[in-house]
Amino acid sequence: MYRETTVAVVVPAYNEEGLVGTVIETIPDYVDRVYVVEDGSTDRTWQEIQETAKRVNERDRRTNGFQRRVVPIRHDENRGVGGAIKTGYLAAREDEIGVTAVMGGDAQMQPELLEGVIRPIVEGKADYVKGNRLLDGHYGTMPRFRYVGNRILTWLTRIASGYWSIGDPQNGYTAISLHALETAGIEEMYEFYGYCNDLLVRLNVAGLRVLDVPRPANYGEEESHISYRSYIPRVSGMLFRNFLWRLRAKHLSDGVHPVAVLYGTAGATGAAGLVRAVRSDEGLLSTISQLVAVLALSTVFLLGAMLLDYSHESYLDDRATAEAEASGYDGDDDDDDTAAVSAPVGQD
Repeated sequence: MYRETTVAVVVPAYNEEGLVGTVIETIPDYVDRVYVVEDGSTDRTWQEIQETAKRVNERDRRTNGFQRRVVPIRHDENRGVGGAIKTGYLAAREDEIGVTAVMGGDAQMQPELLEGVIRPIVEGKADYVKGNRLLDGHYGTMPRFRYVGNRILTWLTRIASGYWSIGDPQNGYTAISLHALETAGIEEMYEFYGYCNDLLVRLNVAGLRVLDVPRPANYGEEESHISYRSYIPRVSGMLFRNFLWRLRAKHLSDGVHPVAVLYGTAGATGAAGLVRAVRSDEGLLSTISQLVAVLALSTVFLLGAMLLDYSHESYLDDRATAEAEASGYDGDDDDDDTAAVSAPVGQD
């Protein structure tokens, strides 16, 4: 336990042979439950999970009401990283775990930083905490194309989710409270790589506080399973649908809110301008001039909508982020319980 709160870690693993065992072995000792979800791998990932789980469970016998510390779970077919995390979340919710973190099976996420991710939830300052490699220059060795893509996805996710202070939405080093697991509609969570963006929208609609904490970029031996040819259009489409869902759920369900009016006006104005330009029989220069004027007006409405949306939603993340920066949630504490446990590997 951590400060009288039960802690779990979900480890999604797809073709992580040679890495997932290390992840399991080095999870900090204060973690009560480790749900390792093998997601239809084609290598020996499942066997490695079972072997490591057996060693750890024989060595670390829990006394907090759980018969075993490491719980291997297997998907018969690949469902995507979001599907694997969803399975782990549902297991943690059933076990009524106080705070549940996610650490990838690829050994990218340093276990010694876990305490800094779960602590804000334990202290009641947030319902969901996520790492952010864009804070304080922590992006470090992030490849440039990932950095640019991350910046673009950050703004798309801000607009879709209503969390205007978050960054690095693809960062998978996260923690979530039991209350959030019970109220954010986890069962319907997106199962493709955009699960983290989808979850942020669900958290916002549920009125839950989100906090960013600085995390360094760390690239090791892992290979990305993302196919950007399918990733970009699928996630973009999902974000647009989620944006419309958030507007309907928060700004139209109890009457028409000015945020929805401004967004709708921006969209209608821009669409009307494009249609008029396509159907125009006037000269090219005149058509372009009219189109630029209409799009400029649409942009004004859009910026107004975003500013009003920011003001309306800021209570969910502005104050929490400011508190995090002021309190120094950087995972670099020297407390004994912040260090990862790298115990010797025992024998079966």
